[in-house]
Amino acid sequence: MTQPIDLYYWPTPNGWKISIALEEMGLPWSLQLVNIGAGEQFEPPFLSIAPNNRMPAIVDPDGPDGKPVSVFESGAILQYLARKTGRFYGDTDRERIEVEQWLMWQMGGLGPMAGQAHHFLKYAPAMDPPQDLPYAKDRYRNETARLYGVLDRRLADRDFVAGPYSIADMAIWPWASLWEGQQQTLDDKPNLKAWLDRVGARPAVQAGRAVASDLRANLQTDRKAQEVLFGKRA
Repeated sequence: MTQPIDLYYWPTPNGWKISIALEEMGLPWSLQLVNIGAGEQFEPPFLSIAPNNRMPAIVDPDGPDGKPVSVFESGAILQYLARKTGRFYGDTDRERIEVEQWLMWQMGGLGPMAGQAHHFLKYAPAMDPPQDLPYAKDRYRNETARLYGVLDRRLADRDFVAGPYSIADMAIWPWASLWEGQQQTLDDKPNLKAWLDRVGARPAVQAGRAVASDLRANLQTDRKAQEVLFGKRA
C-alpha cells in the first residue's frame, strides 16, 4: 500500500496550490498543520524540511528510487507531483514549455505582486501603528491589475492557461481567486472571470481550497500573528 505524502500546510494561497494538486492527482496524503501565525514555521523540525521557513512543504515516503524525499517551494512541489504522477504537466515538450512558463509567471509575478497588494492594502494600514503608504498601495495594486490584464488576454481563446488543465492553473487560481482583497475588478476581464468560475467549479479545487479553512485568520485584527509574520527575523 502506498504511504501517504505528508503535506505541511496552512490555509493560504500557496498552501491551497498543493492541497488542490494532491486532490486533483488522487494521491494519498496526510495533513500536517504549520500554524504560521504562531511561528511554527520557525521550529527546527520544520526547518529541516523547509529551510526558508515557508510552507507548504511535502515529505514523500516513496520518492525517487523508492526513498523518502522532502520538497519545499510550492512551484517545485507542483512540478515534482506532476512528474511523479505523469499528470497535468503536458504530454509533449512544447506543452511542458507552456506549463512551465506560466508556472514561473505565477511564482515570479502574480504571487509576489498580489501578496504585496494584500499586505499594503489590507494588513499594513491595520498594524499598530498604522502603516498607510499610498505609494506602496498604488504600486502593487496597479502591477497586480497589469498582470490580470495579461492573464485575461491569454484566456481569450482557451479554457485553461497553458492548454489542457495543468499545474499552471493550480498555481494561479488560488491567488487570482482573492482578487477582491487585492482591490481588483473583473468588469473588464470577462475571460479571467470565466476561468475563475471554470476552475473553481472543479470538485478537487473545492476540496483543496476547503482544507482547514476554519483556521484561516484575520490578519487585520490578529496582533500576535502580525508580529510573527511581519516582524524582523534573521
